[in-house]
Amino acid sequence: MSNPATDIFTTRESEVRSYCRNWPVVFNTAKGPYQYTEDGERYTDFFSGAGALNYGHNNDILKDVLLEYISGDGVTHSMDMYTKAKREFLETFTDLILTPRGMNHKIQFPGPTGTNAVETALKTARKATGREDIVSFTNAFHGMTLGSLAVTGNAFKRSGAGTPLYHATAAPYDDYIDGETSDFAWLKRIWADSSSGHSRPAAVIVETVQGEGGLNAARGQWLKELQELCREHEVLLIVDDVQAGCGRTGKFFSFEDFGLDPDIITLSKSISGYGLPMALTLIKPEIDDWEPGEHNGTFRGHNPAFVTGAKALRTYWADDELEKNIAARSEQLHTRLEVIAGLAEGSAVRGRGLLSGVAFADLDAADKIAAAAFQRKLLIETSGSSDEVIKIMPPLTITEDQFADGLDLLEDAAREVLGAPARAGA
Repeated sequence: MSNPATDIFTTRESEVRSYCRNWPVVFNTAKGPYQYTEDGERYTDFFSGAGALNYGHNNDILKDVLLEYISGDGVTHSMDMYTKAKREFLETFTDLILTPRGMNHKIQFPGPTGTNAVETALKTARKATGREDIVSFTNAFHGMTLGSLAVTGNAFKRSGAGTPLYHATAAPYDDYIDGETSDFAWLKRIWADSSSGHSRPAAVIVETVQGEGGLNAARGQWLKELQELCREHEVLLIVDDVQAGCGRTGKFFSFEDFGLDPDIITLSKSISGYGLPMALTLIKPEIDDWEPGEHNGTFRGHNPAFVTGAKALRTYWADDELEKNIAARSEQLHTRLEVIAGLAEGSAVRGRGLLSGVAFADLDAADKIAAAAFQRKLLIETSGSSDEVIKIMPPLTITEDQFADGLDLLEDAAREVLGAPARAGA
C-alpha cells in the first residue's frame, strides 16, 4: 500500500535498509530518551542509535558547545592536521580516562566508524607481530568491512562479503561449550604445538559483552585467563569496546572490573557524545609501529566530534555521578527483565549494565515482542544468531521515572505476546 510519507524511501533507497522496515514511521525531532515523528507522535527510545547516543538525543550541554564551535567558524575537516579541537580532546581523554586508569596507550584516529577502528586494530597487530592470523570468538560481531567480517561469527553478515574471508580462526566464547575455562584447552594445545596446523596468531579480539551476538557476557575469570594465555604465547589482546564501552556496562571501559590490560582497544559509537561519527584505536606505545601515512582516512579529523567528545568527558567522567546513575538504572532494568524472563519457560536475562535483555527459548518471541513494543511507541531491537534476544539500550542519562514508564511498555508488550496476565495497574 502506497504511503506518501515513505514512498521515496521504498522506491529509491537500497533494499539493504533495515531498521526502518520494523519502525515504518518518519522521525523528525528527538530529545533525551525520546524521538518524535513528523506527525508529533512520541516514541521512547531504548535503542539509542545502537549505542551511539549514550547521553541521549540532542543533549543540551553538548549541543551548546557544538553550536558555539560551528557559529565561530571552527575547523570542521582537518585530516590529521593539528587543531585546537583535537588537542583539547586528546588532553581531556588523557587526563580523565587514560591517566586515572594507569594507561599509557597511544591514540590513533582511524576512519570515523567502529569497523574502521577494528580494521586498524587488526592491521596494527599484524604489523607489530609479523603474523597473519587473528583469533575471534563464536557469535562475535566486529563490523561489516572485510577484515572485520573475517572475525565476525554471524553467517548472514559474513555471506554479504561475497568473497572468502581469510586469516581468522573462531574459538568458543565463554559458556559456548561447558561454561568452564577449560574451553581454552584447544587454544593452549594448538599454540604450543608447532605441528598443530595452526600458526600462532597475531592477536585475539574479544567483546566482553557480545552486543549483536546475543548479549553473551563473559565472566571475569574467563577474560583474565584469556589475557594470561595471550601473554604466555606473546599474542596481542584486542578488546572491542565499540558498543560496550563509553559507560554502557557501568564503567567507562567494559573491562575495568576485571583487571584487564588490553594491548589494543577499539572505541566508536558514543565516544563523540553527540552521535557524530568518530572512532579511536588505542594502542600500547611499543606496538605503534606505523610509518607516517601508512594507514589513513579522509574523515579521521572530524573536529565537531572532538569538541562534543571532549565536553562529554568533562561533563560525565570527571566524577562518579554518571556511574552511580548507570548502576541504579542497571538494577532497575535487571529487576524488570527478571519479571519478563519469568513469563516464559526457558527464558533468561543476559548482558551487563545497560546493555542487557532477555533470551527466549521460542525463537520467534523476541521479534514479536519488539513489534508489540513498537505498537506501544517503544523502540527496542533484537540480537542473537536467530534474533532470539530482546536488547535494551536506553540512554545512560535516563531518569528513574522515564525508565519506569518505558519498562512498563516493554513488560506490557511481553505479556501480550507470551499470553501472560496483564501487568498489575496496567
